Amino acid sequence: MEKEFDVQAQQLRLLNLRVWKDGGLVLSKDYDSEMRRNQYSASKSFTSAAVGIAAGEGLLSLDERLVDVFPRDIPAKPCENLEKARVRDLLTMGLGQGQGYLMGEQRPFLQEEDWVKYALSLPFEYAPGEKFVYNNVGPYLAGVLVQRRAGCDLVSYLTPRLFAPMGIQRPTWETDPQGFTFGAGGLFLCVSELLKFGRLLLQKGQWEGRRLIPAEYLEEAVKKQIENGEEGYGYLFWRGEKNSYRADGKYGQYALVFPEENAVICTNAELLDQRKLLSFLMENQPALLAGKL
Repeated sequence: MEKEFDVQAQQLRLLNLRVWKDGGLVLSKDYDSEMRRNQYSASKSFTSAAVGIAAGEGLLSLDERLVDVFPRDIPAKPCENLEKARVRDLLTMGLGQGQGYLMGEQRPFLQEEDWVKYALSLPFEYAPGEKFVYNNVGPYLAGVLVQRRAGCDLVSYLTPRLFAPMGIQRPTWETDPQGFTFGAGGLFLCVSELLKFGRLLLQKGQWEGRRLIPAEYLEEAVKKQIENGEEGYGYLFWRGEKNSYRADGKYGQYALVFPEENAVICTNAELLDQRKLLSFLMENQPALLAGKL
């Protein structure tokens, strides 16, 4: 079975795999060198953590309106839907815009240098929370808000609060033309570092006796906050089968958390159709958690 798993894993371009259960590493497989790789949209879940930490520090509230949060960046006559939008709507893919903006294939060709004003000038076709539309604008603006309130970039904010306590050396993270960390993607980590984040989530924001993410925020963040036609979406976390939730990045960067099994599965991969890898992991979940592959 192990050989068959390895053959399929490599066909699915799985590069690195780590499985943690009941407080220990039960499986570690590398089909390529372990190195820091772009975690793509799995980065969004780190931005969610930053929002939760900032809220806990009193730097922001999820109930603040965007027109109050970004007063210098809002159009002169904001539409009704934008006026209704709040910080929490930045986290649910229910912001109200009708399509995805600031996506990976768009960013290199944008003529605008002020992405905050650009993002807020785009049409808000739906009321907040009315429709799930996968869109980088929400997490990007959420990250900018933390940076403005904290007075530093997202990496500098998270390093003493999240990365350093977990033994993660200061990482690289994509920035926008004005130097803001791009909270919707572009964080570089290796799979073992991603696993530490998954373990932190499994431990409800606690790390070695220290509270890193407020428990109340994290509880809400990993719950279903909006219907997405699948298992639901939280605050920049995907809900999944078997009562799981995950940080989810393009090409198969996953931190899958299984609270009922007290387990985490983490991968780095380079598969165009990443959902095939997700299905493969879920099908093999029992054997993976048993460390039998």
